[in-house]
Amino acid sequence: MEIAVVDYKGGNVQSVLFALERLGATPTLTADPEVLRRADKVLFPGEGEASSAMQALRAAGLDKVLPTLTQPFLGICLGMQLLGQHSEENDTPLLGLLPFNVQRFVPDMAHKVPHMGWNNLQALEGPLFTGLTEADHVYFVHSYYAPVGSYTTAQSSHPVPFSAAVQHGNFHGVQFHTEKSGNVGTRILANFLAL
Repeated sequence: MEIAVVDYKGGNVQSVLFALERLGATPTLTADPEVLRRADKVLFPGEGEASSAMQALRAAGLDKVLPTLTQPFLGICLGMQLLGQHSEENDTPLLGLLPFNVQRFVPDMAHKVPHMGWNNLQALEGPLFTGLTEADHVYFVHSYYAPVGSYTTAQSSHPVPFSAAVQHGNFHGVQFHTEKSGNVGTRILANFLAL
């Protein structure tokens, strides 16, 4: 199985590669459109800021390539947010693959921004969550979120409900860091590789 990890100089790529290797995969870090098109699975990790990430995708021509992919595709953290229409983070147009607009959390006395640490998943749907329950926790680090909608396949809250995972066709996304979420994150990556 050929697994491609999108290389757009986004953060957190190395830990995703290590997580895939622990599952016995041999991922390729690439920005080559042909490698991305022929891969059996594509992962799109991200850390950082939306407008810089979109600028890097446009510079590499990946903003045109990624929406055309037809194999199972997984966006992680910022990689999930970039699948949406627009982000409040620096007023950034996104890839436009899913019908959500990314919003900033509003801090209050009990909830700091960024939302950082372990939180549980609720309302699990779809094949990424096979073998998991609402008692399972995953690791989040984010200041922006996708609201809950018809595309939501798992949710969490801080304190507002938000999409912890999304899906539209072959495009899947998770807001949390699978590679930092212990056995639960490993199970989700394994479920993705089994799609």
